[in-house]
Amino acid sequence: MLRISNQVAIPEGEIELQAVRSQGAGGQNVNKVATAIHLRFNIPASSLPERYKTRLLALNDSRITKDGVIHIKSQTHRTQLRNKTDALERLQQLIQAAIVIPKKRKPTKPSKAAKKRRLDSKTKRSRQKESRGRVRYEDD
Repeated sequence: MLRISNQVAIPEGEIELQAVRSQGAGGQNVNKVATAIHLRFNIPASSLPERYKTRLLALNDSRITKDGVIHIKSQTHRTQLRNKTDALERLQQLIQAAIVIPKKRKPTKPSKAAKKRRLDSKTKRSRQKESRGRVRYEDD
C-alpha cells in the first residue's frame, strides 16, 4: 500500500514495477544486475478518487502519457531496493502535488509611500550618476 493521504492509498497491485539494467557507465555490476526500476501507474484504471484522477490527467507533465499512464524511471542508487523506494516516493510526491490547489493571487497596488520612496531613490541615483560626468571649469 502506498499512502497518499490519511484517506487515500494505492494498492500495490495497481503499481507495476519492473527491474531493468541501468544506463551509463558503471563497473562490473552494470552489465549483470538489473538495479534500475521502471514504475508504471495507470491513472484511469486506478482506485484513486475521481478528483485525484482529473487533477493528475490535467497536469502537463512529461512523465504522464496521453493515455494517462505515469512512467517513472529510477536508477540513481546502486541497489534495486533503494531505486524501488525512490520511484514510489516520486509517484507519491507527484500525486500529492497534483491535488494541492494553489491559492489565487490577489492583485495589489504599491502604496503612495512606496511609490514616493521608489521615485526618490531613482532621483538620487540619477543625480549620483550625473555627478560622475566630465568636470567643466567656468574659466574655459
